Order: sequence, then C-alpha cells, then structure tokens
Amino acid sequence: MNIQQKTIHKEVCAQGKGLHLGQETKVVFKPAAVNSGICFVRVDLPNHPCVKAEYQNVVQDQALSRCTSLAKGDAVVHTVEHVMAVLCGLEIDNLVIEINGPELPGLDGSGQDYYDILSKGGLAPQDAQRQFIDIHEPIYLEENDSSLLITPASDFKVSYLLSYPHPGLGAQFFSQAITLESFRKEIAPSRTFCLESEAQALKSQGLGKGADLTNTLVITDKGVKDNKVRFSDEFARHKVLDFIGDLYLLGRPVRGHVLGVKSGHRLNRKLLQKIVAQHEKYEKKFTPRGHDYATKTAIDITGIRKILPHRYPFLLVDRVIDLQPGKRAVAIKNVTANESFFQGHFPDKPVMPGVLMVEAMAQVGGIAVLTDIENKDKLALFMAIDNVKFRKVVEPGDQLVFEVDVLKCKSRIAQVKGVAKVDDKVVVEADLMFSFTDVAYLQGSS
Repeated sequence: MNIQQKTIHKEVCAQGKGLHLGQETKVVFKPAAVNSGICFVRVDLPNHPCVKAEYQNVVQDQALSRCTSLAKGDAVVHTVEHVMAVLCGLEIDNLVIEINGPELPGLDGSGQDYYDILSKGGLAPQDAQRQFIDIHEPIYLEENDSSLLITPASDFKVSYLLSYPHPGLGAQFFSQAITLESFRKEIAPSRTFCLESEAQALKSQGLGKGADLTNTLVITDKGVKDNKVRFSDEFARHKVLDFIGDLYLLGRPVRGHVLGVKSGHRLNRKLLQKIVAQHEKYEKKFTPRGHDYATKTAIDITGIRKILPHRYPFLLVDRVIDLQPGKRAVAIKNVTANESFFQGHFPDKPVMPGVLMVEAMAQVGGIAVLTDIENKDKLALFMAIDNVKFRKVVEPGDQLVFEVDVLKCKSRIAQVKGVAKVDDKVVVEADLMFSFTDVAYLQGSS
C-alpha cells in the first residue's frame, strides 16, 4: 500500500515557556519539501543553523536528563519529544520548525496544544512515498529495573507498564496501536508528571523554571496536587507519548510492537541505536527482485530499492514516473536544500555537482535495463560515458526529470542515451554504457 508523505498546508505558530529553562520562546511551523524531514532552525543564532530531527543529532544533556535534546555544532534544541510525538501521530514527514530559543514551549505539558495548532495548518499530502523502518528481529534492552522490547509487527503499537512503590503512582498499564485517531484521543492529551520531591530537587538545581501546576502533574502521597488527571492511567500514557516522540527521531515511522517497563529517555536513546544498527544490517542485504515489471508503468522508492543496490546518501532517484521495461525510463529527483553535498558545493551558492547529475542519470539507466526480465538477477555497473554536455545549473528546489532510452542491450553490456531537464529545459545529457554482473559481486568481500 502506497502512503504519501505529508507536510502542512500553511504556516502556524506557538509561543510559551520551556518547561525546564523557563525561557519564553516562539515556534513557527512551516511546510517543507518532500524527503527533507523535520528540521529545527535556531533563528536566534547567527546564520540560522538547522538541527535535523534525526538519530545522529540526539544528545544526552546531564543537566536536562528528563527531556530529549538535539544538537548540531553550537545549536541545541531541548525538549523536542512532545512535538515529535505529535508529528508522528499526525503522520507529518517534512516540516521546518523555526525557534528563537534553546527549548520548545511546554504549553500544557502534553501534546494536545501542539496537535491542535498543527491541525490548523492542515495536512498536505506530497508526491513521494513514506519510508518505514521495519523491525526484523526482536530487540531487548535492560537497565536496572527498566526494560524495552520491540518485536516485528505490521503496524506500530506501544505497550507500557509503569510501576513504582509510591502511593500516588502505583502501577499503570497502557497499550495502544498508534493510528491518527488513537493518538488524538488516547495519547496526545496526557501530561508530563513528576513527584513532589523531584520537583523540589529540580527547582534547587535551577531547572523546572517553566513548570507549574497547570502544565505538570505534581504527585504527592495523596495524589495529584491541585489538579485532576485526564485519564486514570495518564502517567503511563504520557510515557507512551514520550516514547513515540523519541522513536520518531529515527527520521522515519517504525513498524513494530514495543513493550516498555519503567523505561525513560535514557533507555529510549539506546533503543534508537539498536534499531539503527539492525536497519543498516538488513539494508546491506540487497537482493534484486526485478522478476516481473512487464505491466509496470511507474515505480515508487520501495520498488527502486529492490532494483538498485544504492542507499542513502547515494540513491539519487525518488520515483520512476514512466517505464517501458528494458527500453525506456523517465524518473524524478527532487533536489532539496538539505542534500548533504550542498554543505560543501557550495555553502554560499548551493549548486548540484554535475557528476552527481550524471550518476543519477546512470541510476535511471540501470533501472531501465534491469527491469527487462532477461536481467532480473543482474547488476548494472557503470562502465563508460561519452558526449556529456552540461547546459544549466541545478539548485535547491529544482525537480530533475531524467529521460533515458536504451539503445542496445546484450547479454554482457547495455548502452543508453539520457537527458535531464528542469522545467522542460535541458540541464545535462550523456551517452552511458553498462556492463552486467551477478548480484553475488556485492557479497564478494563480506
């Protein structure tokens, strides 16, 4: 089933104090291009650095251990978990989040206000398919009396057991398959909480400056102080909210069933690391599956990954929009400002390197020849190039359209002619040659 990526239709904003640092900050949510992910932009810092919401940027701040922080260089963004959970719940893949301070506003301490604000922005489907991380093998982590287990599943489900020897907490268990509707009703409204003794300790450390009895459930021996719970098991539900937000820092939604027992941000971060390692292991196991493309006229990114062995950051084709197997392929590459090569080519005037445009064209050519039933168990290796002409520069925001025609295809070699256009204007053209080899070539050195 094809599921489209989403962003928001229009800009929306939120304002308030951060729960931990207590600084008043404003957050502006803006639509973003396909495959660009979630990017926090510190507009209060010089050059407005972008901190992408991804595993590599997750940091552990000892002083703010009760929240999740992201950092890149000197740019830091604290307490991202509630917003990230809402983005996961709303199935938003691409978004620019401008913030004028180091911590996101706490609002009411749950995900409800963020959910309402982002919903007003409207969900905008995009012309690209969502990419998932599938759990292939169970992963188990244990630390003291806390544990996390994630197992393979066809959807995303979280179960959580909270159990502490405190009269105001007791034991709570919550389990829910995460959907648009269940997140809105059952998870988004659950608020952050802490014991009264913990609140006093945080205040003495100069933290919890933005927390009060309206946005934090403070638990005494007799129950919640000067407030009422929204659910009888609200504490366990909030732990699920936090977990969903932390897990969405993988950069993609996950398909798996999670069982957490008294776990928190620290163990969540360790689980991210294990999931990334498993995902990379399975990504390396490339098996071509071009068995039957006779009736295909288009191929999404999942299908492309079954034909080509290329992976991030070197898979440069987003979608095949017209296919004649073994004869012709027309494909697109959306060029976004977040492409890694723009960091050095060039920081002040981002231009897509010509060699990468040719590489993308070669990948489209590989798709054209490998969809021929005669080549179903082969790899196409780039062998030669001729008659290359670069006509125009390609910049962030452009959409490259590659048109590749197969001129000759024999048992050992193939020749193709390609052209790439932006807005129907030719930017590069070339003649390419491939040699065929068996897929076992990729496993030869493992």
